[in-house]
Amino acid sequence: MEVGFLGLGIMGKAMSMNLLKNGFKVTVWNRTLSKCNELVAHGASIGKTPAEVINKCTITIAMLSDPAAALSVVLDKDGVLEQICGGKGYIDMSTVDPETSFKINEAITSKGGRFLEAPVSGSKQPAETGQLVILAAGDKALYEAAIPAFDILGKKSFFLGQVGNGAKMKLVVNMIMGSMMNAFSEGLTLADRSGLNPHDLLDVLDLGAIANPMFKGKGPAMLQNNYSPAFPLKHQQKDMRLALALGDENSVPMPVAAASNEAFKKARSMGLGDMDFSAVFETLKVLKHSS
Repeated sequence: MEVGFLGLGIMGKAMSMNLLKNGFKVTVWNRTLSKCNELVAHGASIGKTPAEVINKCTITIAMLSDPAAALSVVLDKDGVLEQICGGKGYIDMSTVDPETSFKINEAITSKGGRFLEAPVSGSKQPAETGQLVILAAGDKALYEAAIPAFDILGKKSFFLGQVGNGAKMKLVVNMIMGSMMNAFSEGLTLADRSGLNPHDLLDVLDLGAIANPMFKGKGPAMLQNNYSPAFPLKHQQKDMRLALALGDENSVPMPVAAASNEAFKKARSMGLGDMDFSAVFETLKVLKHSS
């Protein structure tokens, strides 16, 4: 099976590499073409533009940074829309708002193409190990055609119905995750300042009802000031913003998420946007120094 892949950031690189290692023929494109070199060394081909990738491949996957990038790759010169047509499918696995998915779907289908949104739950390590959770919505036939690729990329795929539902599910998941990370950071800080050993807190949490992989995986690194990016903080804050907008549209009060968003905005103002989203922990250290 031959697929195209647009976007080779932390997630896209790992996902396209998994496809290559599992026997897929993959044609890749990235705005900075030099990022394609490692994948070419593992057997990938390069498309010089998104349009060139679409022209070559029956199914093309995109994993891009934000709504603006997702729209640009489709609509701009040499973009997806120039070559999409009947018999071709486009799968956007980026995390975007529902409105962006609607716009892309309308553009693709107006040219006869098929569209599926399929954002993922999971960051760098699950992407590398093929353990993502895929949240798909849109063209059911395209979803079924993509199952062989999804089975390599993820441990579970969900088909959630009409376009927009995948985006909504991903924003809800990431809103919960961002809120949890802020509560976790506050807990570690409170333990430390009240005279407890925060490492003991990690052990206690891991044995209780709120044990979870995020606390177990992120906690020790946070206590060592290690914020190597698995999921960049700037993207987490973007997702909080989009989730809050979804809350506004549906008249859902979200005070916890709103407060968490402010903490991520503070972290971005401190220059932490390219670090892992767990670097929001650093905002509480600033409060300590100023008190």
